[in-house]
Amino acid sequence: QVQLVESGGGLVQPGGSLRLSCAASESIFRINVMGWYRQAPGKQRELVAVITSGGNTNYANSVKGRFTISRDNAKNTVWLQMNSLKPEDTAVYYCHAVLGLGYWGQGTQVTVSS
Repeated sequence: QVQLVESGGGLVQPGGSLRLSCAASESIFRINVMGWYRQAPGKQRELVAVITSGGNTNYANSVKGRFTISRDNAKNTVWLQMNSLKPEDTAVYYCHAVLGLGYWGQGTQVTVSS
């Protein structure tokens, strides 16, 4: 069973940046796909970005050009660099890993507001 712990969320003004981290309880070398999802109040959870073990990435249209997902297998960590943040990016952000089953972290709140 993989445990995922997110960190790095917080309150930021529009146009600002945050970097989210997702630390896994075991080696992510064998985890092919890891990603970030988000859920805003009253909305369904949605994909933000995913990255494969080979470094291929995919992003939601709403964050392309602003967010960057990366991973370091040696550190068992996945990051989400978020730039040019907008109020509509406000949500709880969840880390996700697929290793046979799907695993979720507990989430970290990101609030973009002036």
